[in-house]
Amino acid sequence: MAELREEWPEVEVKPIPSGGGVFEVVVDGHLVFSKKALHRHATPGEVVDAIKARS
Repeated sequence: MAELREEWPEVEVKPIPSGGGVFEVVVDGHLVFSKKALHRHATPGEVVDAIKARS
């Protein structure tokens, strides 16, 4: 979340409680990263890059 806040300080970033180690990033209703689907953690910059690719 810190990486997202650094890139876009004006954007609201909020965790949604879940279970099982799920980490998903949704922007405007679109899934841009899913640890659950990829079966791995995001690499540094990967989530920011995925969000930028949607723009």
